[in-house]
Parts: sequence; C-alpha cells; structure tokens
Amino acid sequence: DVQLVESGGGLVKPGESLKLSCVASGFNFSLRRMFWVRQVPGKALDFVSSINAVGGGAAYTAAVKDRFFISRDNAKNTLYLELNSLQPEDTAMYYCATDIRGQERGQGTQVTVSS
Repeated sequence: DVQLVESGGGLVKPGESLKLSCVASGFNFSLRRMFWVRQVPGKALDFVSSINAVGGGAAYTAAVKDRFFISRDNAKNTLYLELNSLQPEDTAMYYCATDIRGQERGQGTQVTVSS
C-alpha cells in the first residue's frame, strides 16, 4: 500500500520559513512525479508544487512561486517543500501526493502563519 507521511509543519510568524518533509513507501518513489497540495478548511485541495521523478521540472502555483522550493531525495524516498517568506494566506494543511488532485495523499501537516 502507498504510504505518505508528512512532517515539519508548525506555527510561524509572517516572513518566517519552514521545511516540510514527506517520507514515501509502498511504491517505486523514484519513478513517480510527486506533488504538494494544500487545503484550507471548507475549501478544495489546491495544487502547490510538483517535481519530476529525477528531481527536475519543478512547477509552482503562482501564489508561491519564488517563495517555495520543492526537492526530493530518491535515496531516502523523501519529498521536501521549503516554504519561505510565509504569509497568513499560506495557512493550510499541506499534503504530499502522487497525483495533482491529491486523491492519493498522506495525513498532512498543518502550517499556520500568524503574528
């Protein structure tokens, strides 16, 4: 079974940074494009970023471009998302996923940005 376990979220002030991690198991991680999606309560899942199987081809939603950076370590079956210059509107539950819609995702890690 696919397992995705996110960590690294927390409560931070505007302008601060976080680095999220996602450890994957149960599938061949090194062959899959991977995604980060996020969700605010009461709203749909939103695409944040993606990266191809070998660590290139990064894509970002416009709202996070130049602030967030996605990476991966295939030797560790781990996906990362570095979040910089965080703003209150970045507050959400962040999930790593194997598809852009987030249909196959982990339990999530909460990011809260508040002064």
